Amino acid sequence: MVLVSPVADTVPAPGPWELQIEVAACGVCRTDLHLAEGDLPPRTPRCTPGHEVVGRVLRCGPGVQDFSPGDRVGVAWLAGTCGRCRYCLAGRENLCPASRYTGWDLHGGYAGYTVADARFAYRLPEGLPDEELAPLLCAGIIGYRALERAELPPGGRLGIYGFGASAHLTAQLALARGATVHVLTRAEEARRLALELGAASAGDAYGVPPAPLDAAILFAPVGELVPVALSALDRGGTLAVAGIHLTDIPGLDYQRHLFQERTLRSVTANTREDGRAYLAEAALHRPAVHVQRYSMDRADRALADLAADRVTGVAVLIAD
Repeated sequence: MVLVSPVADTVPAPGPWELQIEVAACGVCRTDLHLAEGDLPPRTPRCTPGHEVVGRVLRCGPGVQDFSPGDRVGVAWLAGTCGRCRYCLAGRENLCPASRYTGWDLHGGYAGYTVADARFAYRLPEGLPDEELAPLLCAGIIGYRALERAELPPGGRLGIYGFGASAHLTAQLALARGATVHVLTRAEEARRLALELGAASAGDAYGVPPAPLDAAILFAPVGELVPVALSALDRGGTLAVAGIHLTDIPGLDYQRHLFQERTLRSVTANTREDGRAYLAEAALHRPAVHVQRYSMDRADRALADLAADRVTGVAVLIAD
């Protein structure tokens, strides 16, 4: 595994529409791990990772109107789109062919300072710890979109496969909406956390939930779990695959996995509206964010722990 190198704390100047930000905390996402391990091809040489960034605005570039120095701001995965293609014009900017991403195309938050397009940044509330807000900016937002894509009916039964950063936030969102949540994951400690958060059951990833599922979300990047989750769906159920990377999916049996109008869907990034909607909903139910803290210069250790399943909840880098 190729891990990240220490990042110099230079202060990049903001260009038009950009914010210069002093980073307070940055979440460590599994997408960062996919980039470090080569599952995702690099787009920008020596790009600084990190797309769950919480910080303060230092300077505003030309054209910025909605932020001022001193504002608390969040920077997420989606960093820019063309704004002109048919996807952008239809409110589906997550599918924009020219979309750009923090920590993949543009330098991210594993550093003391970064810059970001103000039009894709989020104003964050005061009074909440930096390390609790940071994971909401990707783990929370992508979980929100995955839950929407899964089309869980009111009061329905949701299966969650894998129980890391995004899953433990999404489970709380579903529970707050009145769902019954069944968690299926390989890690015993993660199963304990799921039950503490209110899941009705927590079993092995390859096990069978106690009741047929109305919807399911696959967070684990394991293609072998796709037929497992489809088999657990009730008639008309939907499986949403939340990850940006997935190992190969085995062959599916039409009668067993897809017949009776079962649906298999992918989830691709998010829109800014997803981000605003999730942050507003999270402000109402205040999820319990289980954080493992690392200093900013321990990013390599955080990624190694994530790769070895030594992180329960979320890993967050904290500025000195």
